[in-house]
Amino acid sequence: MQTQWPLQDAKNKFSKVVDSALQGAPQVVTRRGIPVVVVLAVDQYDLLTQKEPANNGFADFLLSMPTEEKNTVIVENHEQLDLTLREVEF
Repeated sequence: MQTQWPLQDAKNKFSKVVDSALQGAPQVVTRRGIPVVVVLAVDQYDLLTQKEPANNGFADFLLSMPTEEKNTVIVENHEQLDLTLREVEF
């Protein structure tokens, strides 16, 4: 369960905020009643920011497309399709 702390209370009881986050409960800090930051344990942060190798962005997706050397693609039903590449002017 996440707990909300007004900013002034979070400053005054920062050790308790950190201890609660280390127990596995993210701590929300508010400013004028509006949530502005979350304090959480490093292991939880690492899980949230971990990126999958296959999903590194649009550029990697484009670079994974077939080239002349690799001109077949395996589709879901395991058939192979021959691809004919067209010339592109840059």
